Amino acid sequence: MALAAALVLALLGPAPGAVALTGVAPLPGPVVRRFDPPAEPWFAGHRGVDLLGTVGEVVAAAAAGEITFAGKVAGKGVVTVSHGELRTTYEPVSALVAVGAHVHAGEPIATLQAGHSCPGQACLHWGLKRADEYLDPLSLLGERHVRLLPASAAGIVSDTVAQRGSAISSGAVPGLLSVPAQGELGSPFGMRLHPIFNEWRMHEGQDISAPCGAGITAAADGVVKSVGYDESGGNRLVLSHGQVGAKALLTHYLHAEGYIVKAGDKVLRGQKLGTVGSTGWSTGCHLHFSVSLNGVFVDPKGFW
Repeated sequence: MALAAALVLALLGPAPGAVALTGVAPLPGPVVRRFDPPAEPWFAGHRGVDLLGTVGEVVAAAAAGEITFAGKVAGKGVVTVSHGELRTTYEPVSALVAVGAHVHAGEPIATLQAGHSCPGQACLHWGLKRADEYLDPLSLLGERHVRLLPASAAGIVSDTVAQRGSAISSGAVPGLLSVPAQGELGSPFGMRLHPIFNEWRMHEGQDISAPCGAGITAAADGVVKSVGYDESGGNRLVLSHGQVGAKALLTHYLHAEGYIVKAGDKVLRGQKLGTVGSTGWSTGCHLHFSVSLNGVFVDPKGFW
């Protein structure tokens, strides 16, 4: 799953030291420092690769595995995922997962933090080991190899990151989320005459008309923050998608017939959450879908 837009990728031949495991890049940003292992274990070198990112950006697991460490080493947050004989490491990060959790390739496991020297705002140091042997993490990408960018490209990348952050602040990042139900779009985001109370009120989401019993799916990878019931929203579910552009991104699903997930569950984009209903203040079967950034509701259409 990627909640951030891809930056610059190029195709090269198979990476030296390729491993049997294949996976995905934990961040979409380019490589700003390549794998450069020392000739001897005690010599200086670079035992991983640095990927350019932004503070708060979601870091994904490079491959399926089990979280075997989530804590701090020398004051920096580190997450380690074991993949059988191999293990990947991610730093400096703030963990979104606990030790013992099983994760899929591309699943959010942390958010990027400051603290690793690089030409941009922040960089992820991504490592790969087999026992005590350091390997090139880019070998996990098979024939898809991220090309090392020259230092002169850092300004372009920083501008792109700034533009994305500005887009997120304005509540318009097309393609970041998928439409969570199949149906016609009903009442849009904005002021409207309430269909029950016949007074002008803010409508903090987008209605999607669909038959009762139709599927509701996750708009993006995330964690179920809450599932409950209230008088207005009926059966309500909230998904947390971590920090995107340094803002907490949540999606909200209202009026459901019921949900098949519970608080704390990790879900993938497109995974079924429950079924459309007409619970709460509702005049017919539909899904009320909302998006919030740092607790402020924004128009969901800006994210499709």
